[in-house]
Amino acid sequence: MDIGYARVDLDRERRQGLPEIVYGPGKRAGEIAGIVEVLLGRNDGPVLVTRVDPDAAAEVRERVPGGRYDEAARLLVWRPALLLGHRVAVVTAGTADGPVAAEAAAVATALGLETTVIRDVGVAGIHRVLAVVDDLREADSVIVVAGMEGALASVVGGLVETPVVAVPTSVGYGAALEGVTALLAMMTSCAAGITVVNIDSGFGAALAAYRLTRRRP
Repeated sequence: MDIGYARVDLDRERRQGLPEIVYGPGKRAGEIAGIVEVLLGRNDGPVLVTRVDPDAAAEVRERVPGGRYDEAARLLVWRPALLLGHRVAVVTAGTADGPVAAEAAAVATALGLETTVIRDVGVAGIHRVLAVVDDLREADSVIVVAGMEGALASVVGGLVETPVVAVPTSVGYGAALEGVTALLAMMTSCAAGITVVNIDSGFGAALAAYRLTRRRP
């Protein structure tokens, strides 16, 4: 649907099970509000706007009532989905990975996943992740959020049988290369079958976990 400044994909819910999700940066609050209004009026599922700063979020919510804003995740949500019966654990290596984990957890929750966040269990203190192995194994999928050398994804991948989605973060000193080192480490992990998404993409990890719940009749 062409609304002048955007061509809103109204068929995406039929194709993929979710309405189009709006990327906030680069859009004015009025443009975001206009797109959200179209999605709410022409689709049934949850409507999300990602990476929205607090001022823009406040203006959008004034224009389109009923939205909820998660400042830590920078996420706006209307009509969050009912629980789908899929449990996802979001695990961080360190406290600095928190913003990316917050986005992953908030998006997953909005899409109907039962979400648990396990913080600060990086491999520099391997006992920390070993202490939560039972919690990890109870989840239907695990999202691992780690910067530096990204080793936590390999460790978790070797401890659980369920799908692991790894998110490299831009956290780390010089040779971490703003997340490139963690990205390459996760992609070359010897724990076979790990899914790796883009640097700092908590959103992408949540969508990967969501896709694991989808089955066509």
